[in-house]
Amino acid sequence: MALKLGFVNKRVWRLGCLLLLLFSLVFGGYISPASALTREQKLVYEVWRIVNRSYLDGTFNHQNWLDVRQKALKSRFPNQEAAYTTIQDMLKTLDDPFTRFLEPEKYRSLQVSTSGELIGVGLQIALNSRGGLEVITPIENSPAEKAGLKPRDRILKIEGLSTENLTLDEAATRLRGPLGSVVTLLIGREGEKDIEVILVRDRITLNPVVSDLRLSSQGDKIGYLRLSQFNANAVTELAQAISILEKKGASAYILDLRNNPGGLLQAGIEISRLWLESGTIVYTANRQGIQGTYEAFGPALTKDPLVILVNQGTASASEILAGALQDNHRGQLVGETTFGKGLIQSLFELSDGSGLAVTIAKYETPNHRDINKLGIKPDQIIPQPAINREQIGTKADVQYQGAIELLSKNLAMGNG
Repeated sequence: MALKLGFVNKRVWRLGCLLLLLFSLVFGGYISPASALTREQKLVYEVWRIVNRSYLDGTFNHQNWLDVRQKALKSRFPNQEAAYTTIQDMLKTLDDPFTRFLEPEKYRSLQVSTSGELIGVGLQIALNSRGGLEVITPIENSPAEKAGLKPRDRILKIEGLSTENLTLDEAATRLRGPLGSVVTLLIGREGEKDIEVILVRDRITLNPVVSDLRLSSQGDKIGYLRLSQFNANAVTELAQAISILEKKGASAYILDLRNNPGGLLQAGIEISRLWLESGTIVYTANRQGIQGTYEAFGPALTKDPLVILVNQGTASASEILAGALQDNHRGQLVGETTFGKGLIQSLFELSDGSGLAVTIAKYETPNHRDINKLGIKPDQIIPQPAINREQIGTKADVQYQGAIELLSKNLAMGNG
């Protein structure tokens, strides 16, 4: 019996060794355990693991994501910059401009921009469907806005360098620089000749809310609220502005989301709750198809009539807010079709102080509209001829005048 058991044990041991060898051949690739990786290799593996766990597209752009890891970790990196380059190359294979690596300085800059202040030229940028670098919107009162840059402008060159093969982060790095320094851009605009624009980098304070009480020609008191970004201050400042306008006797509101590129998802949700008594705000879905739902639970700060102004620069969290108000019949949208960014990113801080933005979900409006690359169509379409910042909310602003007219009709019907 002892001999038979010994024979069996040897067979089991040999079978175990064979399975281990096969596992190493099929899955090993770089073989070394995590504890044996260099600091740079660990950073690359950290990024791969976050994407592997969180990325929206489970096919990883129709490629074997495990093979990508094995290829990335084949060599030891001479320095941190080499690891950063490998990470960026790894993420490029996803073909998703919103999933990107942020070096420590860029990561800190992004954190600062959502907290309320930044230094730069004041451009929100994206890659369009053709891979070109495009302006979402210039930030209010920034060097870019003062120079007349507009949503959908194409940035063709930065300091003479073509942007054709630049990533978003590479472009952002070239746009940044010391306070007071100069950067030259070549801008393409639909129906016009390319123009060269010289910008002086400056400190930009992000005051997300402008509010005022206006009188219509019929004498109606209309609260005007312009929201420029969904940063950490936006919810509190907008709530305070609504409360002040209510005390002043506002009977209707205009919420101006034009050229608002978005920002913090949670800020968009909380601002929706300021206007809605109840109802769904937005649906989200991850790669497993698991849907999350964000609801309004009241009370709203006001039930007065509302018109929302939107245009091509209205993007991301702005579109969540606009879609929630439109689908819940809380307000009517006036202006032009919005930008069409229906993807949600999460920001991860990495072990060396750098950051990783990953597309983790998509969102749908309460009526289950997927607006990515499509945008939201207003209830009333009004094209807007070019105006400067001082003309916003004046007689030269035909979209604003359309909103005033619509509210006056609604108020007249209500009083009748």
